[in-house]
Amino acid sequence: MNSLSLPVVHPDFQRLKRSGKFLHLAAAGFILLHALTHAFSHHANYFYLGCLLLIAADILILVFAGSNILKAMPKVNLFFRLVEFFFFLGIGITLLLEKAWLFGSVHVVLSAAYFYLFYLEKQLLTEEYLAIHHTGISIPDLPEQKFFIWSNINGVNARYDSITVQTSSNKSYHFELRKNLEFEELDQIHEFCRHYLGTSRF
Repeated sequence: MNSLSLPVVHPDFQRLKRSGKFLHLAAAGFILLHALTHAFSHHANYFYLGCLLLIAADILILVFAGSNILKAMPKVNLFFRLVEFFFFLGIGITLLLEKAWLFGSVHVVLSAAYFYLFYLEKQLLTEEYLAIHHTGISIPDLPEQKFFIWSNINGVNARYDSITVQTSSNKSYHFELRKNLEFEELDQIHEFCRHYLGTSRF
């Protein structure tokens, strides 16, 4: 038996994709808020203010006028996520240097959150696959995929349009398949289960 890779739909991946637009809006909102507070401060730097307004405007234009670009070109989404990270980090460091400890710390935390988000969204560049090997089953997950050896798997329930993996820790992973299984693929999964689990399903 050869290893088998199945393209699946992971619910967490889909939620992350759907939340991308809102998170860009949130970033633009935070940057605009900082720009407004900076504009009314007694030491306002208008070049810095202009940069803040420009990047906020770019993000808003991307969200409202270029939402299709975000879906069709995920690397553009990643680029703007990285820009948001650097802006939050820069704003945070600037505020900390000005001894605005609370707001500076908040922006540094935001930068860390957006960098982690960048890391997660980078995983979306590749299609999610559930792979069945002779050593075990790898499952797509965030932040990293999981791998279960056969001794940690209680059962596998494969249907033509979905697959469920039950682990020994009583955790269940259910995935809809991006395309229906061929009869040969379904039979191969059952053969794996018969060989390593002593049954074709749980």
